[in-house]
Amino acid sequence: MPFNHNHRYHPLLLSLVPPGAKRALDVGCGQGRFARRLAARGLDVDAVDVSGEMVRIAAALGSPGPGKVDVRRVDVANDDLERNAYGFISCIASLHHMPFGTVMKLRDALHPDGVLAVLGLARPSTPGDYAVELAFAPVNVAARVVVAAGEWLNGGPDPTPEPPVEMKFPTMNELRRDARELLPGSTVRRLPFWRHLLTYRKPLA
Repeated sequence: MPFNHNHRYHPLLLSLVPPGAKRALDVGCGQGRFARRLAARGLDVDAVDVSGEMVRIAAALGSPGPGKVDVRRVDVANDDLERNAYGFISCIASLHHMPFGTVMKLRDALHPDGVLAVLGLARPSTPGDYAVELAFAPVNVAARVVVAAGEWLNGGPDPTPEPPVEMKFPTMNELRRDARELLPGSTVRRLPFWRHLLTYRKPLA
């Protein structure tokens, strides 16, 4: 299992927020770290997760302002979402736990010119994919060592629970194929540490 590098991509995801966006949906919000970063940018954020424990933790942490964070337990794959409601939707390490067709519901929840940004896990498919992973393997090991040392110096691992993780995710080729079919005009960018970034902007008309 690759080390959890999701937080290092928060600045990249924030750079995708469209100018003038006022409302965001953070799918699979976990402890609400990214939702709070969106709120700090002034967006009102609906932070949702299927885990009641994660919702409890995120709700207790609240918002740094000026935007609000509304934390709710929602199963995005099965529950209804408000249509044409959001200027920005983020999915960080969450979409690969749902049917990929869920992106159609997320697409409909965007208002025109809104952006969907999916940071997820996908298995390499092409020689280029494998080359990226090979190049960053030493960084992954070094990150594990640094975090383990920090935990040791601070009295042990963080007892705060992380969301449950099922190690099952698609290949990059499967992801690229499904994105072309369901989100025409989207882009899929390969990132280090088994990550990808899928970006989609909803057409104005």
